[in-house]
Amino acid sequence: MTILIERDQGISSPALVPAERDLARDPAGAELTIGLINNMPDPALKATERQFMKLLQAAAGPRRIRFHCFSLPSVKRSPEAKWHVESEYSDLKELKRGRFDGLIVTGAEPIAPELHQEPYWRDLTDLIDWARTNTRSTIWSCLAAHAAVLHLDGIARRRLPTKCHGIFACEAVTDDPLTREAPAPLKVSHSRLNELAESDLAEAGYQVLTRSAEAGVDVFVRQYASRFVFFQGHPEYDALSLQREYLRDIGRYLARERESYPHVPVSYFDAVTEERLARFEKRAKHQRHPALTNDLPALNLRADIAVGSAAAVLFRNWLQYLGAEADASVLAR
Repeated sequence: MTILIERDQGISSPALVPAERDLARDPAGAELTIGLINNMPDPALKATERQFMKLLQAAAGPRRIRFHCFSLPSVKRSPEAKWHVESEYSDLKELKRGRFDGLIVTGAEPIAPELHQEPYWRDLTDLIDWARTNTRSTIWSCLAAHAAVLHLDGIARRRLPTKCHGIFACEAVTDDPLTREAPAPLKVSHSRLNELAESDLAEAGYQVLTRSAEAGVDVFVRQYASRFVFFQGHPEYDALSLQREYLRDIGRYLARERESYPHVPVSYFDAVTEERLARFEKRAKHQRHPALTNDLPALNLRADIAVGSAAAVLFRNWLQYLGAEADASVLAR
């Protein structure tokens, strides 16, 4: 399915946006074609669509965006999520038949102990190889970033002692068009169990653009025929994304689907909420039962999390880069 994203157009989901309009591609280059390979777990599938569509709409300015949703067919899905993908997404085969200015590839929920053992590994590495020469730029997010550098340069991610989960202040460490006019600091959501060491990336020729004193490397890049942009964090997350993940993990703990109780996201909830959650955690460890989720306290976020400010800058600059490349290609004809 092709979705035309225009300024001032309401967006809620692919099913509710006008699809397949019979409009010729603008020869002046005022239109960009972007693909989203959405491999996020089922509970986050539709939210991820909306987050990226809203970001692209806000960042595009006068340019129109032809937006295509895909998902790797080897990602495990529930029947409901599989139906949504099959009915609302384009077949991945269509990706290689089209012309894409940019691509966004999300991570997936880990299943196997090692990345190369994941059921979607072959599909993902084929996509990495294709994107190197068939896009102007590709964004690799979280697990997809880890998989890409493992496939391209053999850089293995490292397991963290505890999950990196929260809002982290990141600083731009080099001058790059992607971070032009970025706020200082950039506050970015991170949610991961592993990390890439900056020393490993630097040795292999990657350029780190932003980092956090607590969370480590945030954004880094590598130039091939396509400019590859890697996010260890999730700048696209909305204000409640981390809350949804945290509550999901509490539910899994109470249902005995995970052994450890989840840590509260860093710099996310206000002080009163953190105190309430600490009391709830003690109770949950003594009365471990799924019904206890009914007694979760009211949750309030900190007033200064500034979710979305980093994404607004990064995606505006990314689309400007794609637009400049597209304009240069038109002039060269």
